[in-house]
Amino acid sequence: MHIPSKFRDDDLARAQRTMRDHPFALLVTVHAGATHLTWLPFLLDAARGANGTLEAHLARVNPHAEALLAGAPSTIAFLGPHGYVSPRWYAEPSRQVPTWNYVAVHAHGRPQAVTEPGALLAMVARLSDAFERGRPEPWTVAEAQRYAEQLAPHIVGFTLPIERLEHQRKLSQNRSAADRAGVLAALATADAAALHQEMLELYSEGGEPR
Repeated sequence: MHIPSKFRDDDLARAQRTMRDHPFALLVTVHAGATHLTWLPFLLDAARGANGTLEAHLARVNPHAEALLAGAPSTIAFLGPHGYVSPRWYAEPSRQVPTWNYVAVHAHGRPQAVTEPGALLAMVARLSDAFERGRPEPWTVAEAQRYAEQLAPHIVGFTLPIERLEHQRKLSQNRSAADRAGVLAALATADAAALHQEMLELYSEGGEPR
């Protein structure tokens, strides 16, 4: 990833925060002449290894699984907060052009496959426990133990000890204080509202197809 010096961030804690807060990421692996790309939710163990260790699982029928089983070098791309920046927000709009502010992390390493059923179920449980945490009635794998055991042979799990991290935080560092103030005043997040709107294009509020 090309990172201009103004936007490079070598703070490990901040990079790990981005990976935790935005866990749905793109796994990229090149193997046997093919480039595999799969979006997956990842769980970070920040204390495991120098830069932390990521883990996830995917369907065994996915051709990407073969590349993971071979331990092919992989990159996991996390996209943190991001959004359009209008020239109108700057002190002199007529002398500016639009841009995009964003936070991104690329985690590089070699995947280590996990196929033993017990270890796979434990991995699925850790992932679901992390995303269920804080809910009024958290769901657990134990509630669907038999069904989960039937699914285990059909997935491949893996861990990825992070060998190298690239962390870019493009947050108007190259702008004046007045420009940054304008951007800060204008930016707002609406991720949940945007997802809700995407679904409403397909379904009614009652869940029926349009």
